[in-house]
Amino acid sequence: MAAISSMPAKTSVPMLNGRPDYALIDALKSVSPQAQMKAKGAAQDFEAMFLNSMFSQMTSGIKGDGPFGDTPGTGVWRSMLTDEYSRSFAKAGGVGISNDVYRTLILQQAQRA
Repeated sequence: MAAISSMPAKTSVPMLNGRPDYALIDALKSVSPQAQMKAKGAAQDFEAMFLNSMFSQMTSGIKGDGPFGDTPGTGVWRSMLTDEYSRSFAKAGGVGISNDVYRTLILQQAQRA
């Protein structure tokens, strides 16, 4: 039986280098939720593009037989695989690039408002 807590849920506070990011907190107040979602998607897409480039370079020198080898048709398959890997990694949190891109986009939008 699960216990029901009477404590209010904690809100997520944006952090930067282990400290609350007050600049981002203030900027989020002046940027619409729709624009925030759009910026989050753009940041995630950017990270996926970066990871795709990295994964493509990782597998480009592999020779021989098999799924990563140098056989006919593996180039197309390999590019689709690296694309899916990169999207999956970015969606799962990636390597942290999207957080910085998102912060920058939000701060720029708040400056314009």
